[in-house]
Amino acid sequence: MPSGALLFQSVILGLLLGGLYALLAAGLTLYFGIMRVVMIAHSAFLILAAYLAWWTRTRLGVDPLLSMVGTVPLFFGLGVLLQRLLLARLRPATLTMMSVLLTFAIAVLIEGLLGYLFTGTQRRIQLGYGSASLGLFGARIAVVKLIAFGLAAVSLLALYLLLKRTRFGWSLRATIQHPDAARLVGIDTERVAGFGFGLGLATAAVGGTALALDTTIYPSLHWHWIGPLMAIIVVGGLGSVPGAAAAAMLLGLVQSLLQIPLGTTWAQTIFYLALFATLAFRPQGFFGGRLAQRF
Repeated sequence: MPSGALLFQSVILGLLLGGLYALLAAGLTLYFGIMRVVMIAHSAFLILAAYLAWWTRTRLGVDPLLSMVGTVPLFFGLGVLLQRLLLARLRPATLTMMSVLLTFAIAVLIEGLLGYLFTGTQRRIQLGYGSASLGLFGARIAVVKLIAFGLAAVSLLALYLLLKRTRFGWSLRATIQHPDAARLVGIDTERVAGFGFGLGLATAAVGGTALALDTTIYPSLHWHWIGPLMAIIVVGGLGSVPGAAAAAMLLGLVQSLLQIPLGTTWAQTIFYLALFATLAFRPQGFFGGRLAQRF
């Protein structure tokens, strides 16, 4: 393949990958924005959703895209219960630190449960369109990557409209920006926090399904994802959904371009380099200014 075509394909794949990263990181941004919770278990819930997509396809013959009709409300309910039964009981003064320990334990529990039910064998969803691709100016783009990007785009647009155009979204944004003032004007911040946490896990259901379309899964895969996703929300500005989306697109594009000279493994270091640079030079995030305020 000519170098120009290879570069073009890497750019397209990087943008598609960035869109998926944005979806995967959206829930983490909501958790921190609403409650200052560092949700280590988010990536474990992503892999749980991926396994549910694989199970419904393998055992029931249901397409993963259709399985979201069940997994999205299920994960929303799990998020509400998790916040109300566990996280809401943590003391506000130590909430961030204790949430790391608590959600770490949840991540280990989910990994153990998946290992017990499905063993450590790697699984992959077999789809009729799994090997299909489309040609675009000499580049070949896998259909499943386009579908995953489409899921990310639709989900993020729906999330944006929910936050911007609905009463619940206004309440959620008020709780994020100034919880004390939100309580003074009559907003039930605990109820909003529960629904917001459910919304974050609902994005994990969609993200895990999108991930399963083109990824081999196994119980401990969530440890591979937590580092890059944390880097994205830090670079994007903690608590900013648009900032996380911008950081995800940028890092996905750079990662894809770096794979040409460095290979897949070394290209992943861009996330950690970006994280170190952010903490050293702009702790509020490189997209934490005007873009973050637009939430």
